[in-house]
Amino acid sequence: MSKPIVRTTLAQEAYRVLRRAILNRTYPPGTKLVVRELAEGLGLSPTPVKEALAALEKEGLVQAIPHRGYIVPKPDLEAIREIYELREVLEGLAARLATLRASPELTQRLRSLYQKQVQSAEEGDLEGYGDLDLAFHRALWEAAKNRRLLRAAESLDGQVRLLISTSAAVPGRLPSALEEHREILEALTASDPEACEVRMRHHIRNAWRALDAHFRAQS
Repeated sequence: MSKPIVRTTLAQEAYRVLRRAILNRTYPPGTKLVVRELAEGLGLSPTPVKEALAALEKEGLVQAIPHRGYIVPKPDLEAIREIYELREVLEGLAARLATLRASPELTQRLRSLYQKQVQSAEEGDLEGYGDLDLAFHRALWEAAKNRRLLRAAESLDGQVRLLISTSAAVPGRLPSALEEHREILEALTASDPEACEVRMRHHIRNAWRALDAHFRAQS
């Protein structure tokens, strides 16, 4: 799989390596993750690998199967549709509220995240791109200053992160997603809450359409 890990903070390092392998689809959906095999590949004992898998489960990137270990969850098209329908409403509202309550610091943060996304996309770093994509959305959730909205959005965090990685790998989707983020940022900078909500909803809907077409083509 990769070179054995240098023995520093072993569980954290195992988490980092396994997370990257999942998000880069080295371990595609449906892959069974066997602790013993992972430990041997990483040059570790089973304990830090188990700790890493437990952390990944909390993030929604692996699923524990009783008496069988862990698996990278397979996408369920109906579940994904439900997630993106909910995301469209939640994130549209978050974008509107964030625009109404925006500060210069928010605009600066979003612009920085967007520029880093562009750089990650140019470098082909899909893991980095996905983390920055979620950070862009999270900044808007937090800027909405609505605790219940934030909790609802965070409940989808891990599932969304895995789907962002999948969506970014769909041919043609990455440039479109970047342009949609630019348009969201443009509306927020112009202090136009209605436009920001519309553009966010459009962005989430397009992400769902890309995933839907991708998974249907695979099946």
